[in-house]
Amino acid sequence: MRIGVVSDTHGLLRPEVAPALAGVERILHLGDVGKASILKDLGKIAPVTAIRGNIDREGPCSELPETEVVLIEGRYVYMLHDLKTLHLDPAAGKFAAVLYGHSHVPNFFKKKGVLYFNPGSCGPRRFELPVTVGLLTVGEDGELEAEVVPLRNA
Repeated sequence: MRIGVVSDTHGLLRPEVAPALAGVERILHLGDVGKASILKDLGKIAPVTAIRGNIDREGPCSELPETEVVLIEGRYVYMLHDLKTLHLDPAAGKFAAVLYGHSHVPNFFKKKGVLYFNPGSCGPRRFELPVTVGLLTVGEDGELEAEVVPLRNA
């Protein structure tokens, strides 16, 4: 199973996103959507679960939940926008992963057996940071694996 993970579109869905997410079974948007049309367009690729970020203050995006828990192949995944607002122990909660955005910096690491994954930003470029999306896959051992995918020509 392959899951597309995006964040910080800030109202811009680049044309490079769709090919990068081709074949995913689901898309998780980690906030700072910017425009509801972004979610509609991503929904043409695969079903979308989205949360709101700090810029999603008005309109339909303001009604998105602040956090979300999704089940992927029997593993619980916690979604939030800013990792600094995490107020629970994911390991104690038996989460397999914590997905977050906000910083625009792609990153993944494991802590106490929990995968932490920021796919970076696929919206407007910020400073000299790369423009990226993420892929979350379930390995043969059942563990969740993260991959950062740079968008070419972005």
